[in-house]
Amino acid sequence: MFKEYRLLRKLTQEKLAELTELDTRTIQRIENNEREPSMESFRKLIKILNIKDKDVLEYLKKV
Repeated sequence: MFKEYRLLRKLTQEKLAELTELDTRTIQRIENNEREPSMESFRKLIKILNIKDKDVLEYLKKV
């Protein structure tokens, strides 16, 4: 979900990392499903990427 929204917003992983104050490697791990975002990171990502509520709920059902 995060990668799709990042690409829709035309952001690089580096730019998203800068906007969310996360490490680029953390963004990579989240996008590759190697790591679940912390609650704080999750909030930052959905806010910066303007992720729709229904997509957030779908994501949470899978976790």
